[in-house]
Amino acid sequence: MPASSLSGAQKARVALAERLRELRLDAEITGRELARRCGWSESKSSRIENAKTSPTDADIRAWCAACDAAPRAADLIAANRQVNTMYVEWRRLERAGLRHMQESRVSLYQRTRQFHVYCSHVIPGIFQTTAYATALLETIAGFRRIPNDAAEAAQARVQRSSVIREGDHRFAVLVEETVLHYRIGDVGVMAGQLGQLLAVMSLPSVSLGVIPAAADRRGVMWPLEAFTIFDQRQVDIELLSAAVNVTAPTEVALYLRAFEELSPLAVHGAQARALIVGAIERLTTAE
Repeated sequence: MPASSLSGAQKARVALAERLRELRLDAEITGRELARRCGWSESKSSRIENAKTSPTDADIRAWCAACDAAPRAADLIAANRQVNTMYVEWRRLERAGLRHMQESRVSLYQRTRQFHVYCSHVIPGIFQTTAYATALLETIAGFRRIPNDAAEAAQARVQRSSVIREGDHRFAVLVEETVLHYRIGDVGVMAGQLGQLLAVMSLPSVSLGVIPAAADRRGVMWPLEAFTIFDQRQVDIELLSAAVNVTAPTEVALYLRAFEELSPLAVHGAQARALIVGAIERLTTAE
């Protein structure tokens, strides 16, 4: 089957199989020797290595141990467990409607204690007003040519965001200053949304940083795709065509490192408030 016709899940299975094969080659052992060390048939090794059989957690641990690469097992197991969800096209996620997509994330938000959120193109979903979310989701529905239930989806998104005021949750959020100026909805919608940012940044559970457009990025991080880290265990990344879910410890650590390197670029408190107020003034003056 040509690579272009493989599903996202199958591509992930093939990638995992290739990583296991590389471990065997690096260990300089044959498939027969690997099977002997693992205590299973040579045909099983071949099926796993050619992505014809999905390995179990125990299979991966045995494979890594046989290749003297036991520390690699945790990442490979995480990748294997998420093989069907690590890369999912939006059209699959949203085929039942945008509202369903919002509601499907409620339990994840409720059980997460520490959020790290970075946004470079829109206001973070957890801070969006109903009007802003409706305008954004209507645009998404139109672009992706899916049923437009934006109003209901926006209500579900705002209800999901109640975690910022309820329960034991903490939010470390970074937004690029340009996000404050991207016009989503009319002036009233944007002014209300920016006012919402001023309100939520005073909450004790929220740390909101704004990265100035003029920040000196020499030697540090460039603007990235939007991502949310849940309890340092899972990262959700938003691409134009798909949602990417990452749970491999080394990859989660990479996004945490990116967040940590972006953080010193941001201003907080009074300086962040001044940038938001300036965006409101610029918005109203333009009218």
